Amino acid sequence: MTHTTLSEETPQAVTPLPLTIPELSLIVLVGATSSGKSPFAQANFLPSQILSSDQCRALVCDDPCDQSASKKAFELLHHMLSVRLKNGRTTVIDATNVQRQARQKLVALARQYHALPVAIVLDAPEEI
Repeated sequence: MTHTTLSEETPQAVTPLPLTIPELSLIVLVGATSSGKSPFAQANFLPSQILSSDQCRALVCDDPCDQSASKKAFELLHHMLSVRLKNGRTTVIDATNVQRQARQKLVALARQYHALPVAIVLDAPEEI
């Protein structure tokens, strides 16, 4: 199995981790709101590889915090994910993904396109 070492291009605030992942993967970030998922993704992956639920909310209603737009935002996210996986592109999902049901849909899409689902859990301190 071929492996890819993650990007060394990073924002200054977060140092990339020495991660090696399979070449065609769906990386699902799992963690509470403000646990550092977005900075982690930006430090370790190319911008084109990251699909963010906040970004999708902004695309559908101009407000990344508008939870009433979540259903449509996740429809968009799943569509973009399907296109990327169909084209053989590793993709990172930047969303809380703390509910099993949310992860199951992502794993099903990964399997449909023969991508390896990988979960990266960010365990933030309780004060966050």
